[in-house]
Amino acid sequence: MFNLKFTEETLKQLSKMKKQGLKTKLKKIKTTLDYLKENPRHPGLHTHKYQSLKTLDNREVFQSYVENKTSAAYRVFWHYGPDKKDITIITVVQHP
Repeated sequence: MFNLKFTEETLKQLSKMKKQGLKTKLKKIKTTLDYLKENPRHPGLHTHKYQSLKTLDNREVFQSYVENKTSAAYRVFWHYGPDKKDITIITVVQHP
């Protein structure tokens, strides 16, 4: 099991979504985060490396699906670390 860490950017995004009343989306994001904690390779997440991004300290960035086959579907971008059993959530965004 992994510990989840959140960037300030992510916390602001989630707070903004809460204020906008996006309860259904937030519930789906929470489900995604729960799966990430248990198994980042869970088949429902469709996790894969995001090739065009790396962190400032050169860590690989991954993308996991919150939704699939939905217009403006949400994605979670994350990386392993800072500690061995940590996952840092970089951002949660809508896929164009």
